[in-house]
Amino acid sequence: MQNKTELITNPDGSIFHLNLLPGDISDKIIIVGDPGRVDMLAELFDEIRVRKENREFRTVTGTMAGSEITVISSGIGTDNIDILINELDALVNIDLKTGEPREESVSLNLIRIGTSGGLRDDVPAGSFVLTETAVGFDGLLHFYSEFDWILDTLLSDLLAEYLEWPDTLPYPYAVKASEQLAGFFSPEKFIRGITISAPGFYGPQGRKLRLEPFDSEMNRKLSGFTFRGKKICNYEMESSALYGLSALLGHKALTVCAVIGNRASGEFISDYKPLIRELAMNVLQII
Repeated sequence: MQNKTELITNPDGSIFHLNLLPGDISDKIIIVGDPGRVDMLAELFDEIRVRKENREFRTVTGTMAGSEITVISSGIGTDNIDILINELDALVNIDLKTGEPREESVSLNLIRIGTSGGLRDDVPAGSFVLTETAVGFDGLLHFYSEFDWILDTLLSDLLAEYLEWPDTLPYPYAVKASEQLAGFFSPEKFIRGITISAPGFYGPQGRKLRLEPFDSEMNRKLSGFTFRGKKICNYEMESSALYGLSALLGHKALTVCAVIGNRASGEFISDYKPLIRELAMNVLQII
């Protein structure tokens, strides 16, 4: 039996942060950042059988067109993704009473629907980006062992050299999306490329309010980088951890984002809810 501080459950047997029981989730899971988006997607369901929440983690499981789907909010950042993916995995692959792994592992299909900032003129506000590879500036994956086999180390090394990456920051890591999940999405509707997962919204994404970012040219440099014909399209804050942890645990993961602002042009869509709804409808119809 595991140490009780390793795998923590609530008095009702649910997993600690998500407040969920093993039967509460589907193997098809849509991840959103904002808890409010869970309710927006749940309105599209034909029937709902689970509705739970704790802190920023709100969950709805229901059916649409005969298919069972779970929608869950993660909140913002790779630290929250660390909680979310580990606890979702525990729900399907660990006996919560004994703490022992189950004999047969389950692979979840995880699709993140998010917002992001475009880094190039050809990724305008209002467009949809499919993240083929996520590059993490956050460092989270470095806290786990034996992750080298899932990384695109050549991409990381070339980007670090190109950016003259300082030793004071975590070394970038690059992880690919599930090719199977990406294959379901039409290339006509989605711009495909590389996404930067930043560990913050302001300085880490080159924004200046009262504090100067360490490299005021970072965004310009990122927009000019190419790797095997792929360009860096956008910033967001979760995909590197989502892709990395999912790959290590045997799950399939993909991120599709609506671009609500463009850092190159300064364009920003204030009322982006219709755009998110359109993206969500695309995803729900596919899965």
